[in-house]
Amino acid sequence: MEKTILITGATDGIGLETAKMLISLKHHVLLHGRNLAKLEALKNQLSSDLDIEIYVADLSLMSNVEALAKAVAAKHTQLDVLINNAGVYNAADPITQDGLDIRFAVNAIAPYLLTQRLFPLLGNSGRVINLSSAAQSTVNLEAITGKVKLSDGAAYAQSKLALTIWSRSLGLALKERGPTIMAINPGSLLGSKMVKQAYGVQGSDLSIGAEILTRAALTDEFKTASGKYFDNDVGRFAPPHADALDKDKSQEVISAIKEILA
Repeated sequence: MEKTILITGATDGIGLETAKMLISLKHHVLLHGRNLAKLEALKNQLSSDLDIEIYVADLSLMSNVEALAKAVAAKHTQLDVLINNAGVYNAADPITQDGLDIRFAVNAIAPYLLTQRLFPLLGNSGRVINLSSAAQSTVNLEAITGKVKLSDGAAYAQSKLALTIWSRSLGLALKERGPTIMAINPGSLLGSKMVKQAYGVQGSDLSIGAEILTRAALTDEFKTASGKYFDNDVGRFAPPHADALDKDKSQEVISAIKEILA
């Protein structure tokens, strides 16, 4: 059965490879990116007998996230899968126009807001797949709001834990009253542009990440994965970072995200 799937950050890296894989399986894929020219070129490159939609938004700005959700909702009454893939490791200016650290904004807060806004389309049968990472570390609540500056590596690792925390908490809280929400480490040091820039290595085959995201989107293996963390480095569901299992620490992170969005 054809599914409608939105992938953020779909113009390169794991997002692009996942889009190619899902399109080859004849699913209706909605591609998000920051650059219209790149999206249009990608649409032409991936042209097929399927209708490929493109959406432009800067996910570092919450107003753009809101606009993206509205644009998708204007064309669709149902969304089967949301893959929150877009991510940032470093930036020339790490503080956004909203005054947030760009890693927290794009990697954790934007996915939370987009997921919330698309709940009506996802319903009880939809899936939300959040791209986490093996790099996770305790969240500095002051850093989320840009009050404390962090190194690129620290901000990235903390933002990925924040994403994993709200994925677990929201997924467990919803149970059967909403979409299945999961966090996935697609594999360490896969050969994306971000990995090459951040670590100076070529990285592993991107298809490793695309294959696990495709499995998570389509197979029964992930049907009951809400609130769970899948670590593709070991190829199975695994315990998340200890902070994600700590109710108090998790609530602090989620409360900080909600306060930013209020």
